[in-house]
Amino acid sequence: MIKVLDYGMGNTASMLNMIRKAGGQAELCALPSELDSVSAIILPGVGSFDNGMTKLENSGLLEALRCKVIEEKVPFLGVCLGVQLLFEKSEEGKLPGLGWIQGDVKRFDFSDISSNKSLKVPHMGWNIVNPKTYENLFSGLEDEARFYFVHSYHVNCANSSDILATANYGYEFTCSVRHDNIWGAQFHPEKSHRFGVQFFKNFLKEIGHA
Repeated sequence: MIKVLDYGMGNTASMLNMIRKAGGQAELCALPSELDSVSAIILPGVGSFDNGMTKLENSGLLEALRCKVIEEKVPFLGVCLGVQLLFEKSEEGKLPGLGWIQGDVKRFDFSDISSNKSLKVPHMGWNIVNPKTYENLFSGLEDEARFYFVHSYHVNCANSSDILATANYGYEFTCSVRHDNIWGAQFHPEKSHRFGVQFFKNFLKEIGHA
């Protein structure tokens, strides 16, 4: 069973609905014991970095998550704040992140781009995503990969091999990552209509649920 982490920071209902539309089954998980029979884990997130890490710590899920994801290699997907928490640190806060992917999280900065000073932060709305490959989570989106974004910060991978896709808002930034059994998306696939349905169909295939 796919488990969507319920730690008080995400659009859990939207996530469950979109997974069902894609043909999968998922349920919420708020306790470490509920990860015993998990086939994949999704970490949604809306809000600030430090608040997200604090709520994860207070949930009691961190050690169980580390065992499942790092030791047992259970497939894991972080969405929006959920992908940022995978990294080592963020300009938004002082607490360390999970550190499962090397790199950090930076705020959009247009100070060196004179032609784009009118761009607003947060980056909000639909944007084209440019995958490095269409063989995995972006399969079937070769004609157009368009997703919904709401964020002021973006991830910065230390290793380019972890970058799965980029988007452009004033400058090119990483919007999707992959490291071993860990995936991440800065955009909201659960709010991205047919593009999100295809994204989750691909995720289900990647984890052997299709």
